[in-house]
Amino acid sequence: MITNQHAFLLDMDGVIYRDDHIIPGAERLIELFQEKDIPFLFLTNNSSPTPEDLAVKLKHLGFKNLSARHFYTSALNTADFLWETHPNCTAYVLGEAGLSNALQEAKIPNDSISPHYVVVGEGNPSMDKITKAHELLERGARLVVTNPDCWCPSGGNKTRPGAGALAAFLQTSTGQRPYYLGKPNPYMFTRAQKKLSSSYSQPRECIMIGDTMETDIRGAVEIGMQAYLVLTGSTSIGELGDYVFQPTRVLGSVADLIEEIETGKQSDRLNSPAFQPPPKLEGVIKKKRYATA
Repeated sequence: MITNQHAFLLDMDGVIYRDDHIIPGAERLIELFQEKDIPFLFLTNNSSPTPEDLAVKLKHLGFKNLSARHFYTSALNTADFLWETHPNCTAYVLGEAGLSNALQEAKIPNDSISPHYVVVGEGNPSMDKITKAHELLERGARLVVTNPDCWCPSGGNKTRPGAGALAAFLQTSTGQRPYYLGKPNPYMFTRAQKKLSSSYSQPRECIMIGDTMETDIRGAVEIGMQAYLVLTGSTSIGELGDYVFQPTRVLGSVADLIEEIETGKQSDRLNSPAFQPPPKLEGVIKKKRYATA
């Protein structure tokens, strides 16, 4: 049962909005978090926008009283990682403002001559910049990527290449193996938890709400965090059986949490269907054994 002793990490696209339209119930859920003093943080693999950009976007969509402190991006996660593990490093950046600003705030200088790292995020770099990154990697720079996503939604049913796709290109051309930050890397979740913990005075159980099994749910499960899957995004109920790891709960949408938070009565959407006993397959197994004998 959800109480004010919980805290939440929430993915964005597919969880609270889709194609720049609010998913029904999402606005009310965030209002409830604020009314009941339940800490929350939006967690996104998109490295392009700054937290300020995201706050403005959600304001235009209709969400109230949000600021940059409510957002943690893969760009910020990458900057935190480099600042913490390699002080005084430099980087050559393939990415947009969100990534460049995050590295600058972490005092990681841009270096196009002899950087310690080539850092790849979302964006549309020119072939000249990609060629430069290739040359720097061949001269010894290491390849760091804000997230492993090979594609990103770009409105409607369209997608565009993601940071993972560009990293795969550079890996193929140089043989340099990339290191991926963002979800599902546990570092993303632990740093997000640390950022959230600064907003409350006593320990709270953190819950991840996401729509993607390979990033949101996997990352949460691997650090022992509860993970709620919503079916308003990229994962359908029929795909759950394809995964060894499973969400704690499966929700039609975030709206399924509203009554539980308002009343304190536990929702009936409790366990993942994959936790139910599997159907008996004795006949199928025998046929397979016979066929291969």
